[in-house]
Amino acid sequence: MGRFADWLSRNHGTDSDDYQQLWRWSVDHPGQFWAAIWSYFDVGEPVSAERALASAQMPGAQWFPDHSINYAQVVLRAPGREDDDVIVIGRSDSRDAVEYTVAELRDKVARCRAGLRGLGVERGDRVAAYLPNIPETVVLLLACASLGAIFSSCAPEFGTRSVADRWRQIEPKVLVTVDGYQYGNKHIDRRDEIAAIRAELSSLTRVVALPYTGNDVPDSMPWDELLARHEALKFAPVPFDHPLYVLYSSGTTGLPKPIVHGHGGITLEHLKMLALHHDLGPGDRFYWFCTTGWMMWNYLVSAPAVGAAIVLYDGNPTFPDFTAQWRLAAETGITNFGTSAPFLLACRKNEIVPSEVADLSAIRGVGSTGSPLPPEGFSYVYESIAPGAMLTSLSGGTDVCTGFVASAPLVPVYKGEISCRCLGSRVEAFNSDGQPVVGEQGELVVTTPMPSMPVGFWGDADGSRFREAYFDTYPGVWRHGDWITITERGTCVISGRSDATLKRGGVRLGTAEFYSVVEDLDEVADSLVVHLEDNEGGPGRLLLFIVPAEGVTVDDALRSTIAKRLRGALSPRHVPDELHEVPAVPRTLSGKKLEVPVKKILTGTPVDVAASTGALANPRSLEAFERFRDQ
Repeated sequence: MGRFADWLSRNHGTDSDDYQQLWRWSVDHPGQFWAAIWSYFDVGEPVSAERALASAQMPGAQWFPDHSINYAQVVLRAPGREDDDVIVIGRSDSRDAVEYTVAELRDKVARCRAGLRGLGVERGDRVAAYLPNIPETVVLLLACASLGAIFSSCAPEFGTRSVADRWRQIEPKVLVTVDGYQYGNKHIDRRDEIAAIRAELSSLTRVVALPYTGNDVPDSMPWDELLARHEALKFAPVPFDHPLYVLYSSGTTGLPKPIVHGHGGITLEHLKMLALHHDLGPGDRFYWFCTTGWMMWNYLVSAPAVGAAIVLYDGNPTFPDFTAQWRLAAETGITNFGTSAPFLLACRKNEIVPSEVADLSAIRGVGSTGSPLPPEGFSYVYESIAPGAMLTSLSGGTDVCTGFVASAPLVPVYKGEISCRCLGSRVEAFNSDGQPVVGEQGELVVTTPMPSMPVGFWGDADGSRFREAYFDTYPGVWRHGDWITITERGTCVISGRSDATLKRGGVRLGTAEFYSVVEDLDEVADSLVVHLEDNEGGPGRLLLFIVPAEGVTVDDALRSTIAKRLRGALSPRHVPDELHEVPAVPRTLSGKKLEVPVKKILTGTPVDVAASTGALANPRSLEAFERFRDQ
């Protein structure tokens, strides 16, 4: 980040003495900024600001209309790395370790590209990956990108309905799959699901199978056969907005939205985030616990573009216990360790001190995302994991395949706050009048375009679904759906989803602070809170649902403890009117809590209408809420 600022000063005459000045310049002059990213990372010939951003209209911004690019070509440059440097490190519950050098990765991508061409895959064709977080999935993504084919992945734990709802929309030509997988000490055979998925996808012409756990998939080509022929590695130059891959919204209330991301936008955004905000480069080993069904996988696997090696893990992160991930970090030499806020808090709750169970001296960056990290999570990272690391609490989404707000090496980390708005991301908080505010909670909006905003939704020919999703509330402004507070010093606090708002006595309450307090109690394993409005203007009802820890009884004493803790830590408004026990909290496949579907069920919507159960990690969890309906 510092070297980039110096380069800007020399080449563009910017006078950015601190990060906030640099950020302001980047959002006031988006064409200049993104042209600078293009040049600084040597993506192609220099571009003028006017041709970097030919139209700033949202939706419909036009980026680099005169220039071609290929994401795979940029990733496989692996700057600062030698051919025999290890660049992909794979660890798995299902098999022994797999590692690729730079030369081996390029060779496998070339072979996979040749194999796909042999199957008739051409530019614009879709290739579906029912694959876990393993090196072969990276190879497939890069091979598809090199051809201009379009990649789309679902993790093998996704059920038939969830997968079919996604892939029927994009009509893939080829499916690449594993036979099953190991999760901890449990073997999961997915061959029945594969057969059902094939039956749902009439567009398929071939299926390729990787015998990940040693079983054959009927009527399929073996993965090794796909890679049998070598050809020279080539990269099809494609327009900046040519589709790279299709990601999906959670699909909890209807079909998942097929979000199309382009080669150019993803390339520039990930170069900026990984090199400048995460401070990654040659010599680093970047890790984020994720699956191929979560955008963080796509984010992770771009790291070779800045010379960083990637560490991939497929399996149960808490097997045999909560120390497993930290031992993985030590064994593989991870320098930047990414995970979810709930995982960090679970380790804290289980009294794990990672720095005492593993040598974490190589870690200089810790990342957290998926939900807001509360203040006690910050303390835990610095006291128990890596006291000298840069903690990045990252918030963004599948919609942009990045973070809007994060950390940067030039700014401090404040407990309970996200350090900064990212370069090139004009994030603002809008009040109820649609005006930007500082120091108070508002809707998270983005008021100038970013290149990694979606190309569109697949099949949305007139763009109506895309506009409705992001631009209906504030015309010409991206509304993301989160509550955010931007402080006077430029830090940010995310308070939860704005569509899951709790409003008591005219005051908006974020869900994140609720969960931070309630789930910090040893007696509570998980929780979910919703507010039911009173149509006659009364205060409504605040309902808290908890999953008790093993062996804990939900009684009046526990209710009193929770009420006292909420009143003291937050306010009397946060004390629920009712507290109920449930066996599980409903979550999406990527682990997000589902407050809105629960609220719908509580107000009379049938379970099968309130949410698409195929999009849930625990589909039957919603049924428990029916008994509280209209009480």
